[in-house]
Amino acid sequence: MRVFLLFIGLMGLIVACSGPEAPTSATVPPTHTPELPMNTPTPTSVPTPTPAQLTWRGLVIAEEDRCAPYDSDDYPYPRSVEGLIVEGMGGIYGPYTGQWFSSIGDTDIEHIIARSEAHDSGLCASNAETRREFASDLLNLTLAAPDINRYQKRDKDAAEWLPNENECWYADRVVQVRQKYALTIDQPEADALDAVLSVCPSTEMLVYPTPTQALPTPTPEATTDALQQWDDNGNGRITCDEARAHGIAPVRRGHPAYQYMRDSDNDGVVCET
Repeated sequence: MRVFLLFIGLMGLIVACSGPEAPTSATVPPTHTPELPMNTPTPTSVPTPTPAQLTWRGLVIAEEDRCAPYDSDDYPYPRSVEGLIVEGMGGIYGPYTGQWFSSIGDTDIEHIIARSEAHDSGLCASNAETRREFASDLLNLTLAAPDINRYQKRDKDAAEWLPNENECWYADRVVQVRQKYALTIDQPEADALDAVLSVCPSTEMLVYPTPTQALPTPTPEATTDALQQWDDNGNGRITCDEARAHGIAPVRRGHPAYQYMRDSDNDGVVCET
């Protein structure tokens, strides 16, 4: 009995010493983070769209750009192409004027798109092989009188120069060559070519008769008729004004009026301009 009482006393002492139970610390609720719906892409920066490049007949319209210095030596071509040009045209023929020449020495090799023009239209960034290929490509080569090649056309594009003859053939070749070499084209040239090509019934080269094919040698009767028909002032000569007034200009060698006209450059054609 004494032992039991002693045990009860000890338990009471322990409870008295421990004191009231310390309150538990308050639980802080977690911060709520909203969940993104499933399959929602992570936001990214969207690039501003660039305007599409303008094109004309598959060619990029752009201003000429000389991205590297031009040197004609970078665009070499062999003289042998001259014979290939003649062979392809069936003779020494200048399509820009519809003129036949008696000697290859009377003509220049003519690049339809000038080498410097092509350089500024994209070939400035090309390799040496491409430049050589362009310079000797028969698609871009023809013959022309030196005064046209060196002083009239030179490095002008179709917005600045068009031939007197074979405009449709010339315009079509310009487009073909630019497409083949992926050259750019500026807007004025595209407009000029459009103006030509929109009225072309054909883009084939027109080959005018050679002087020997033009007309037979006039008989005396025909000679008399020529002066009667076209020599308005009766001075025994036929001027370009008279030829144009009668609608026979340009007059080529073999025409009844030709022998009564002055062919200053002896090329077989008078009043061509």
